[in-house]
Amino acid sequence: MCGRFAITLPSDAMAQLFDAKPANNLPDVPNFNVCPTNLIHVITADQFGRKLESIRWGFVPVWYKKINAGPLLINARSETLANKPAFAKACRQRRCLIPCFGFYEWSLDNQGKKIPWFVKRQDNEPLVFGGVWEEWSSESEKIKTCAIVTTPSNRSMSAIHHRLPLILEKNQWGFWLGEKGHGASALMTPTDDKILTAYKVSPAINSNKSLGPELITPI
Repeated sequence: MCGRFAITLPSDAMAQLFDAKPANNLPDVPNFNVCPTNLIHVITADQFGRKLESIRWGFVPVWYKKINAGPLLINARSETLANKPAFAKACRQRRCLIPCFGFYEWSLDNQGKKIPWFVKRQDNEPLVFGGVWEEWSSESEKIKTCAIVTTPSNRSMSAIHHRLPLILEKNQWGFWLGEKGHGASALMTPTDDKILTAYKVSPAINSNKSLGPELITPI
């Protein structure tokens, strides 16, 4: 599961990192409390190359009559991605990359109280999630939306949560985007135990109104 994350890399640096053409309407960064329904930075690809776009986090299937007609699909399980009606076509045709610095997760203590954690790469490089996107439209609007693909947790993170975002390394980006042929399905495995580190952070992250770099400060 991934329900909140932090973006710190400037938009121009993201465009350079992914060799992608940036859109003109990218969200403001840094954002230390990215929440569902926010516009986020997403890398897509087509026959003309890669694009860095602003896409709404929260996948909306094309058959929804209204954008809020059903559950908010912020995550998509890797085990059912290719077969679930909401994601099956996007899995084949509209995969994307979602960069961030790290994400938040919550564990439960002995009393059932939620303990927030921040998870990032040990080398402090950007995390890159595998995602899927869709274009939903009505008579009056057209909106691109996306979901983060998740896998079972790895051994080092399983004590915090049983799910992890699908984390892709640089040599895997082209396969996930479909630029290097067929190979995306082989990437949907838990990330290596040595890549991530996690530490406890302030309960302030529990509010979607909390802002600022102190949210990722260890406590």
